[in-house]
Amino acid sequence: MKILVLNGSPKSKSDTMVLTNAFLRGMGKTGQHEITIIDVIRKNISPCKGCFGCWQVGNGQCVIDDDQNEILRLYPEADLIIWSFPLYCYGMPSHLKVVLDRTIPLIQKRMEATKDGTRHVSKVDFSKIHCVVICGCGFPNYEHNFEAVSRQCELCFGNLTQVYVPETPLLNEPLAESVAKIKIERFEKAGEEYGKSLELKTETIDELQSLMIPKQDYINAINSSAD
Repeated sequence: MKILVLNGSPKSKSDTMVLTNAFLRGMGKTGQHEITIIDVIRKNISPCKGCFGCWQVGNGQCVIDDDQNEILRLYPEADLIIWSFPLYCYGMPSHLKVVLDRTIPLIQKRMEATKDGTRHVSKVDFSKIHCVVICGCGFPNYEHNFEAVSRQCELCFGNLTQVYVPETPLLNEPLAESVAKIKIERFEKAGEEYGKSLELKTETIDELQSLMIPKQDYINAINSSAD
């Protein structure tokens, strides 16, 4: 498989990429994959200007000449795209959201009615592209944190598997190594499962999204380090 990983973390020591790399290691047990990882924060990608010049040219590229066109070349060729990012204000970090905004050259101005509403007609065959979202946050609960970004991803991506993980700062905390190791091992196992079937069982996702330590213990630990 051709796998494109869009790393949306701005940090060189990314909590979320710890999980994504484990997932990739698991997938590696199922066969040989061509993996391209793009650290979005290191790329020169300007915000979308809403000029629709891409629709006028119609070549699948953006009229803004920057690093986004590299992603636009890789995107349609991928069998799997992994969106890996930390939660920022209940959504994607701004530099990754720019990447999503500027995928508009991959669709057409022409619209079509669907059973769920109205969409632009695709310029490429998105039905062949699978997407996995791996997102972590620094709060100790799923509820009231991930709902907005989950809905956005449902609307934007097809063949979608989503995993949202609370307490991810523990993954790079030496004192939490014992519980972090269990979570990392679960992601590696999940990657192997996904590599075999291109989907994850509901119970697997529930396990991946479970807390590493009790909620109040996590809150106490965060608050003690803030004093």
